[in-house]
Amino acid sequence: MLEKKVNKGISIFLKILFILILILVILFGSTFFYINVKLNKIQKVELPSNEELGITASIAQNLTGYKNIAIFGVDSRTDDYGVGNRSDCIIIVSINNDTGEIKLISVYRDTYVNIDGYGLDKITHAYSYGEASLAIKTLNKNLDLNINDFITVNFDSVANAVDKLGGIQLSITSDEIKYINNYIDETSKVTGKASTHILEPGTYTVDGVQAVSYSRIRYTNGGDYKRTERMRTVIEAMFNKLKFKNINEINAFADTILPEVYSNISLTDILTFVPNLSKYKITQSIGWPYVTKGKTMDRWYGIPITLESNVIQLHKEAFGNINYVPSDTVKSISNSIINKTGYSN
Repeated sequence: MLEKKVNKGISIFLKILFILILILVILFGSTFFYINVKLNKIQKVELPSNEELGITASIAQNLTGYKNIAIFGVDSRTDDYGVGNRSDCIIIVSINNDTGEIKLISVYRDTYVNIDGYGLDKITHAYSYGEASLAIKTLNKNLDLNINDFITVNFDSVANAVDKLGGIQLSITSDEIKYINNYIDETSKVTGKASTHILEPGTYTVDGVQAVSYSRIRYTNGGDYKRTERMRTVIEAMFNKLKFKNINEINAFADTILPEVYSNISLTDILTFVPNLSKYKITQSIGWPYVTKGKTMDRWYGIPITLESNVIQLHKEAFGNINYVPSDTVKSISNSIINKTGYSN
């Protein structure tokens, strides 16, 4: 139970991984061989065809100009990324190829969706049932997306990233002090990393355990929405710290983090971003579904109210399609969720 709680903190580092790879390309972009050596540290896996991943021709056409990459944080603390590991964190990195804008779309793990071969279930279970390919197919079919690239990291990559950066600077409020130290104790036990309590409000250079603990606070005003904001704060702090590291420090950081990454992204994929890297920037963080309602059946689920309307809003906000019409597949799944749960509003 303790490990499961701490895994919620992993989402911070999932969001930074894609940015890390882009920064590495910026710094070493002139040396093809060097980049190749670095990226070969990533554990590679092949995915099936777009059709087998649930990408239809019409969806691909609707999302022309957008590159969507799935990032999964699995509940494993070993180098096992396979069947049986739930994706406790799911983030879609959506890149506008024309403007360079990057939107981060967090998909809540308990969201009730259709998983091919398993029926209606929590989206977190898709990775457990069929690894990255089934998790991606589930996202594509339930959200009308065109994902065919992914990155997976596990628990052991969490606090190491911040520690390798030499810590990051965070401002801790009096409300946050009430909760952060319990999280520090829990995270220290699971990671085996020693840390210290933060006793007074103020601005501190925090270590990896403290940064993860800060990101997990969810009981102040704003609840989970405020927690998401804290995650963005940590992301920005990590990004800014990494930008000012020298070549040797970034090299050491890459050597630590990249072997903990499981992905199908190739060197060729990365190099396509090189010509216009300076234009890339994170502009928005979205939590999806927008409207949910909890229901306990065999277990607790987050029911999208409705799947269809949440997909419409996503395509409007993330992709600028103000008149989006969901696919027949999304409409059918949405109706099946309504029929199963009785929740239509």
